[in-house]
Amino acid sequence: MSLTINFRKAKLSAMSLAKIGNPTRDEPFQSSKSLCRFEDEESELLTHCFLKSFRSLELHQLHHHTSLDDHELFKYAAAIFADNDNLLSNGEKIARHLHSKSNHPNIKSGDLCVALIDDVEATGNEVQAISIVKSESKVPFLQISEKDGDLVLTTEQGIYPDKIDKGCLIVNHGRADGFAVYLFDKNSGGNTHFWVRDFVGAKPVTNDDYLTRRYSELCTQFAEKGLPEETLQEERMDVASRAMSYINDNDEFKLEEFEKNVLEEPEKIAQFEAFKIDYEEENQQELKEEFTVSKKEAEKAEKKMKSRLKLDVGVDIRFSPGFIHKAKDFMERGTDEERGMEFVKIYFYKEE
Repeated sequence: MSLTINFRKAKLSAMSLAKIGNPTRDEPFQSSKSLCRFEDEESELLTHCFLKSFRSLELHQLHHHTSLDDHELFKYAAAIFADNDNLLSNGEKIARHLHSKSNHPNIKSGDLCVALIDDVEATGNEVQAISIVKSESKVPFLQISEKDGDLVLTTEQGIYPDKIDKGCLIVNHGRADGFAVYLFDKNSGGNTHFWVRDFVGAKPVTNDDYLTRRYSELCTQFAEKGLPEETLQEERMDVASRAMSYINDNDEFKLEEFEKNVLEEPEKIAQFEAFKIDYEEENQQELKEEFTVSKKEAEKAEKKMKSRLKLDVGVDIRFSPGFIHKAKDFMERGTDEERGMEFVKIYFYKEE
């Protein structure tokens, strides 16, 4: 599934509400008896609030081990897209589905909004989307109002749009594959799989963008955590830099070629392959060994690459990608026997 999405014309048309408690704490469930509808000005503001967190997220699709017809969220979303009059009843079903999955002790109660969004642009076509957001915390705010000819200050508790904890956007595109889905979970607590796996039931779309992101992440994590403990920081940075250079410089990623050209040493290749198996198990997704590199994702990953040397005396040295490639020419390590301490020496031509 390939998708380019745009929210510039999107407009929230209606919304169902619910309060979701945790069943293990005997907290109640309550859903709205009618849909919320809004004036144009309110709708414009709420549309922005309910879509802003879904920009630039990884593409997912709803997934069931047997059939999508057995996937609860898929059934409810399909019913709403087929007939928008189903929003209230199926919004409640979505809320009850979430309530039934909220049985981990660390899952917080919260407010759920299920909003129908019109005119979302998906690869040039205007389609509908369903925004499902959960807020687990209330934010106090002040309001000055008039009472009996005077001004009074009152306090209220409300949902702060920038503090929405969890979200799921289901776009009416690619229905046969499980729709296009975007997810975030800013506070997973003690159950990291609760929102994505248990409630939504989604998996990433393993396209070239996804594979480029995952291999970039895998390589940088390997450089940070997968090499022997005694490996020097500049060696770790060099491995990460060589890996990112390979990904950026090649149109096609081939694992065997990558290992031969970047890792070179049989011992290091074996360490990488063992680390890759652990990474795949942790993410519950096996990575293909060959794919077409997504240049935009490769460039993003290179900018995020960790390039710092943090020392225990309070010094934090940051390096540009250009320096990492030449670190061995401009950086020297050593040990001062008299002090019994390590040192780092940086050579440069002039201060900028």
